Amino acid sequence: MNRFVILAHDWPEPHFDLLLEAGPVLRAWRLRGEPGATSVPAEPNADHRLLYLDYEGPVSGGRGTVTRWDAGTFDMIVEAACAVLELHGTRLTGLFVLGAGRFGRSE
Repeated sequence: MNRFVILAHDWPEPHFDLLLEAGPVLRAWRLRGEPGATSVPAEPNADHRLLYLDYEGPVSGGRGTVTRWDAGTFDMIVEAACAVLELHGTRLTGLFVLGAGRFGRSE
């Protein structure tokens, strides 16, 4: 199973970074709200380095600070325009949909 992490990031405005392990990088999305019970806006972001799976602290270049909000493993159930992920985290567990500019629980 691959690992995931959700980081609370305070720059340039408070948001959450969803990072999914994909080989030598972390595929990244900026979440415009706290993930969980409701669907939140999700914007693709640049790939991140694997070190962010375990990192908390200041981000280089004066880009704020990150703290771990959740982490665990995931299974990619469907990989398409709208991906279905099964998350096994501390806070988030179950099926989630990522796509069409949103991230939230699968219904």
